[in-house]
Amino acid sequence: MDDSWKKDRIGAALRGENPTVLRRLAGGFAVIGDVQFLPGYAVLLTDDPSAGRLSDLPRPRRTAFLDSMDLLGEAVERACARLDPAFRRVNLEILGNTDPFLHCHVWPRYDWEPADLVGRPVWGYPRERWADPAHALGGRHEALRAALTEELDALAGAR
Repeated sequence: MDDSWKKDRIGAALRGENPTVLRRLAGGFAVIGDVQFLPGYAVLLTDDPSAGRLSDLPRPRRTAFLDSMDLLGEAVERACARLDPAFRRVNLEILGNTDPFLHCHVWPRYDWEPADLVGRPVWGYPRERWADPAHALGGRHEALRAALTEELDALAGAR
């Protein structure tokens, strides 16, 4: 697959060319993460390419982004709990230290994680884990993608 969309993830999502998009939400795009060493990792991307931080959005758009973050977080929680009994919790993080656009990481956490990492932020995982092709998003994640999308749809319909 051509990865040129990664240079402009938001623009590609707006054009319908970002293959990681699960659903468009009121406050942005719910996408499945490029790496899946913690199965269910997802990201909420803003739909405003000029927004670099939450405070760049007008108050109603901020509220929509945060509400969408909550919805995606709950969808990840529900899907991951259904698929893996060792699911523990979800971590939500708005960082913005590497990518300059507003986004929120949604990290599922599991009891099977190494003891020295399970209680720490995911950024403590060794770099090799992030780059390992065995953890790259691919066809083997279709059931996970379907579960996330199903939960997003159920939650969005309930609101």
